[in-house]
Amino acid sequence: MNKLLLIDDEADVQYSFQRIFDSPEIELTTASSGEEGLKLVPKLKPDLVIMDVRMGAITGLETLRRIRQMDSKLLVILMTAYGTTQTAIEAMKLGAYDYLLKPFDVPRLKEIVSNALKAARDMKQVVSYQPLLEKEDYELGIVGRTEPMQQVFKLIGQLAASDATALLTGESGTGKELVALAIYHHGQRSQQPFLAVNCAAIPEQLLESELFGHERGAFTGATLQRIGKFEQCNGGTLFLDEIGDMTPATQTKILRVLQSSTFERVGGNTPIKVDVRIIAATNKPLEQAVAARQFREDLFYRLNVVRVHIPALRDRREDIPLLVNYFLNKHAQKHGQTPKAVMPHVLRTLERYHWPGNVRELENVIERALVMAKGDAILLSDLPAEISGQSSALPAVAPVPAAVGQAGLADVAGHARQMFQWARRDPKLKIIPLVERELVIEALKETKGNQVHAAKCWASRGPRCASGWRSSGYSGS
Repeated sequence: MNKLLLIDDEADVQYSFQRIFDSPEIELTTASSGEEGLKLVPKLKPDLVIMDVRMGAITGLETLRRIRQMDSKLLVILMTAYGTTQTAIEAMKLGAYDYLLKPFDVPRLKEIVSNALKAARDMKQVVSYQPLLEKEDYELGIVGRTEPMQQVFKLIGQLAASDATALLTGESGTGKELVALAIYHHGQRSQQPFLAVNCAAIPEQLLESELFGHERGAFTGATLQRIGKFEQCNGGTLFLDEIGDMTPATQTKILRVLQSSTFERVGGNTPIKVDVRIIAATNKPLEQAVAARQFREDLFYRLNVVRVHIPALRDRREDIPLLVNYFLNKHAQKHGQTPKAVMPHVLRTLERYHWPGNVRELENVIERALVMAKGDAILLSDLPAEISGQSSALPAVAPVPAAVGQAGLADVAGHARQMFQWARRDPKLKIIPLVERELVIEALKETKGNQVHAAKCWASRGPRCASGWRSSGYSGS
């Protein structure tokens, strides 16, 4: 039995909810004020609270704040006929599960309540965050126990023991910069500078100056001498990310640095000698770029001394629970919170997803889920729809013409015929609830918006309640 608590000071709304949620699976209790509702919460222990915003002495927002203090896991849906941007923002900030505007669509209301009750059941399961990694793993940031990642770790160790140039390959978002940092931290130059340059993010005309610096007056706007990344990083490690996007002219200069450890600033003639270890990374197949003459073959072989391929996340799904655990800890610390747990079925959903954005996408999803989560655990509803498979759109509900539900309603017979046409196009469409909805609208019109009279009229005479239905040719519900 699901326990619902409705807090609303309008008798019409209470009566409507009693009709809408007249089900053996739901026990509905009503309260006419925030004060009464607050007294009922500890006694009733409801699974869900549905509450109006504008009430008597205590507003819905203040009642929500007090309910959250009493039970942080209790889900609350707020509703109002006077929706404002500020109220919606404040409601979600205080932890409301959802925020609805009156008059609400009954199928939509039922769907939201059903989802909220499912979320409430999930939150009642006893789950808590359990660290799955050693302390040094949380500090390093590279997580994985699958065979592909073990090979990466072995190569990191071998590279750390030398000064060899390394080429990191893998799809975007797999963590190439983290691998570069691991090589640096464990290497012989760990006390020297580490600088990263994204070759794809810097315009072509500025990249050369960024890497090698320029002399005063070298080009328009060069009013001062600039020291480039190679000079700044002398003795240390330079990480060239997305090197496959580098222009041929800059490739030539990089090749010279690798061969002779010297270069000139833009606009300068004096050779500058540096001792820099280069770690390059790309998400492009450089062999194909070489074959297409888009990347210098000699530079490719200079960079490809030791290649480290970082696998895509879909190729190491067994690492997803560890990565989720790591990101929960990381972002909880970042926001000064206690790490939340993840429901088992949510974890299975994350493991099944194909992750086109790889580890970076997973991290963004976990951070989003921490923001969206209402309790101590992350639920399926906290994930983006493309991952959870849940849609905010109502299933099997036909679109209602703009004229319907507004002043100057279309006649119900014509609209019913339209809905039957939609039903023929989509066999899954449930036509009875849709027609019933239009009949209720007509009942409200006949009773000039009085919900209690409309409901009584519907209960006693059904489709014969509205005088216009017989003349329209509609013969029953």
